Amino acid sequence: MESQLRRGTLEMVLLRLLSEGEMYGYEVASELARRSRGRFEVGDGTLYPVFYRLEKEGYVEPTWRPQDRGVPRKYYRLTPDGAEALETLMAEWRGFVEGVERILRPPADEEQES
Repeated sequence: MESQLRRGTLEMVLLRLLSEGEMYGYEVASELARRSRGRFEVGDGTLYPVFYRLEKEGYVEPTWRPQDRGVPRKYYRLTPDGAEALETLMAEWRGFVEGVERILRPPADEEQES
């Protein structure tokens, strides 16, 4: 079940990270794992299809950058449409979490709120 929850929120958390600045794939994966304390450990097979989908929808824009050594890296940045989508996703997420929290509370807590 945890993997289903992660899959459903991955687009939002990727957009959120990119709202802080451009990042390349490995950097995003590392930051997801670090900030989530290992709950969001994603591999290339999960990460890049989401990036391709976000790119197709116009939410992220890739840029290839040469490196001093090795192959160029593909950096992703958030577009204005991506920033708008992020705001919508975050509002929906907060509403969803609030609804789940209300369900998980003991019935006595709910009566006190009314």
